[in-house]
Amino acid sequence: MNLTQQIVNAIWLGSVYSLFALGYALVFSVLGVLNLAHSAVFTWGAFIALTAVLSFSMPIPIAALIGMLGAGIISFLLEKIAFQPLRKRGAPRISQLISSIGAAIFLVALAERVFTTSVQRFPLGSIPDDPIPGLPFSVTPIQVIVLVAAIGLMLLLQALIQRTKLGMRMRAVAYNARTASLLGVNVSRIYGITFFLAGALAGAAGTLFGLAYNSMDPSMGEAIALKGLTVIVLGGLGNIKGAVLGGFIVAAIEVFSIAFLRSNFRDAIVYLLLFLILLVRPQGLIGQKEEVRA
Repeated sequence: MNLTQQIVNAIWLGSVYSLFALGYALVFSVLGVLNLAHSAVFTWGAFIALTAVLSFSMPIPIAALIGMLGAGIISFLLEKIAFQPLRKRGAPRISQLISSIGAAIFLVALAERVFTTSVQRFPLGSIPDDPIPGLPFSVTPIQVIVLVAAIGLMLLLQALIQRTKLGMRMRAVAYNARTASLLGVNVSRIYGITFFLAGALAGAAGTLFGLAYNSMDPSMGEAIALKGLTVIVLGGLGNIKGAVLGGFIVAAIEVFSIAFLRSNFRDAIVYLLLFLILLVRPQGLIGQKEEVRA
């Protein structure tokens, strides 16, 4: 086993997992609910980008931005249709969770109808997938692009949350929505923006995932949905930094499981980790026992 190679594989895969899980963590940190339709938005982002390339001959970077925008809009509409009406009626959060499951089923079924159930790929030659020569390990240009893009988006999100007025309002709503409203913050608008940002991150993750493997189908979000949940439980629900850390840890466990064991054990080991974390430290590795969401 080439240890350096496995570390490289874990780093680029972890960047995608972290980027995807950030959407889960962002919504939970601000609204206090899990959006289980997030994985379906991931799928739609990837297919919107693919359609932009195949049907409109757009360059992949532009198509990726369109995929992010489209996924963000879908996620924004989800908040208005599947979450906001229940929240305004004072429905319990479990109702919003169930609503998101229904939305996920609908979005996947719609994707199967629109894009068919067959595996689809970016055009041959459009993705630089030959290993970079002269390195002591194997890494392709697209894997480097995926890593750089994912880390760049994570840094942008962190800067937005910590250094902008919008981020300050999001943190205020996360801490106490009622108090933020009394201070003049449009809470409903912040909820919508939060979902848009989470959806854009999911769309970016879906596109990068599709580029890395060049294999997409409407069910592609199902496996990563559970990985994303494992990531945020590992890092601490609603903890942005924890989601980033958890993504790399889960990817490392998955990659080294394949290296040491057989590939069909990788998911079992990841979910065993989820069970152990819930059993031993349910607040996550860097979460706090008291509910502090920001």
